[in-house]
Amino acid sequence: MLRRMEQYQDRWTSYGATTGLMTISDKLSVEQLRDYELFAEYEDRFLEKISPDVSVAFWQKDATLFEQGSYIDVAFFVLEGKIDVYVEETEHAATGPVPIVAAPEDQADDNGPSTAPVAMATSLATSLPPSLATTPSVGSANSVTQPGEIRFLSALDFDLPAGVAARLESGEVVGEIGAMSGWPQSVTARTVTDCLLIQIRVPALRLMKRRSEGLTARLDAMYRERSLAAQLRSTQLLQDCPDEVFEMLERGAELVSCQPDEVLVREGERTDSLFLVRSGFVKLSQSFGEGEIVCTYISKGMTFGEVELLLDGIDVSEVTASSVEYAELVRLPGNIVARALGDFPKLEERLWKTATSQISAAGFSKRNIDHSEFTQAALDTGLVQGNSILTIDLERCTRCDDCVRACAATHGGRPRFVREGSKYKNFQIAKSCYHCHDPVCLVGCPTGAIHRAGIGESIKIDDPICIGCGTCAGNCPYDAIVMHETEETWPADMVPVGLRGKPRLVASKCDLCADSPTGPACVNACPQGCAVRVSNLDEFEELLRR
Repeated sequence: MLRRMEQYQDRWTSYGATTGLMTISDKLSVEQLRDYELFAEYEDRFLEKISPDVSVAFWQKDATLFEQGSYIDVAFFVLEGKIDVYVEETEHAATGPVPIVAAPEDQADDNGPSTAPVAMATSLATSLPPSLATTPSVGSANSVTQPGEIRFLSALDFDLPAGVAARLESGEVVGEIGAMSGWPQSVTARTVTDCLLIQIRVPALRLMKRRSEGLTARLDAMYRERSLAAQLRSTQLLQDCPDEVFEMLERGAELVSCQPDEVLVREGERTDSLFLVRSGFVKLSQSFGEGEIVCTYISKGMTFGEVELLLDGIDVSEVTASSVEYAELVRLPGNIVARALGDFPKLEERLWKTATSQISAAGFSKRNIDHSEFTQAALDTGLVQGNSILTIDLERCTRCDDCVRACAATHGGRPRFVREGSKYKNFQIAKSCYHCHDPVCLVGCPTGAIHRAGIGESIKIDDPICIGCGTCAGNCPYDAIVMHETEETWPADMVPVGLRGKPRLVASKCDLCADSPTGPACVNACPQGCAVRVSNLDEFEELLRR
């Protein structure tokens, strides 16, 4: 608990006095929490449980709470003061978010089903205070677009055109949508006046929502007002949808939040809804023999429930749908979808494509049990998140460690991965960064040292501005980030002050040899050709088949 509190405070003091953050509370007692209306309905034991993730902070006027493109794991409730949220006026922001990954027209053939998440992209010009800045990273709201700028994948927490601000006052909340979904923030939030804020980290916020229907309704109402329309319109399913049909779907939409392994729909139970995934992964499975098999999984921007809505005579679910981790969804009632189908024929055509894909995926899984087992293993181990997974064929690997030595030689003597890792059949999955679709390692980095390298899929750490706090390493579920000693000591003027005089650490992880024209050294150096990087599960399964 003390360590969590220390890290929580450090991340708000990394820029020292330049942040505009003047005070932040220590752990609040149950009595202190009850002074705020937000916590009045909760019991004492529950408040004690969430207290390490709650603080009250005083921010000066013109302070930046968070910036467009940043990953945060905290929501800000306004007690006193005013906050403006706006889209950065940059070279690219004027054109709005740019879709970079479209929801796939899922197809299944003898090679198995294929899936991919949906994301939105926006660019962010970046800079840091001179005391920390040596390379582009997350910085001030007054940044100017520079060559080599960092671009971040972004959700739509607010549906705002560039340069237009929305003002939030007492009783409102900001940051919660991106924080809870694991998406980066699509706006910059800046204080207009001195502000007193309650800051609640995501673990506590999730627990509070589960315990309070009132808080859930309050947050859902904000999501509807700010983001629902924009996120629905950004899906491939509703592209070119007439305004009147779209508005009907928006009015009827219900929001659903899931805990890990929560069942949304059970096979054989009545269902009449279409579900759209906002964030997270949903597993679709069917009964098979005395157990069940995994048919497929779906992620951001994808839907399920089409089969039951489109096929006559089917009014019970053909699959069991359950969340893999935390997931956020939109539920569209069947009667509203049915009305929309009559007014928008393209919608029916798109739903049929997805429905036939899911039927095909279920049949493929029943004919190929290995595929179902592999999909389940990929969900259990997080491989579904990966954009680049280092696999090693153990039947050919001689354990020479040339891959590790080549990695070290490419990165100044410091290897960026560990060869040993989990195994699936004859393949070892090295402890090397997956470069995830939803990289939780980016959440909470106090300096922005860890970021997406360009608009592509690589996640990179900038050593000069890494303060060695270990937040990213602690967040990574796959132990792919290692803290290394640098044989240096932090100077006497270092911020946060707790680091002064201490040995300097730096976080280290695979960067896909981004600066090398020949690509990943680990793959190139393998004398047996048994080290292979795969960018998705289809490629991994192809390795297994070969």
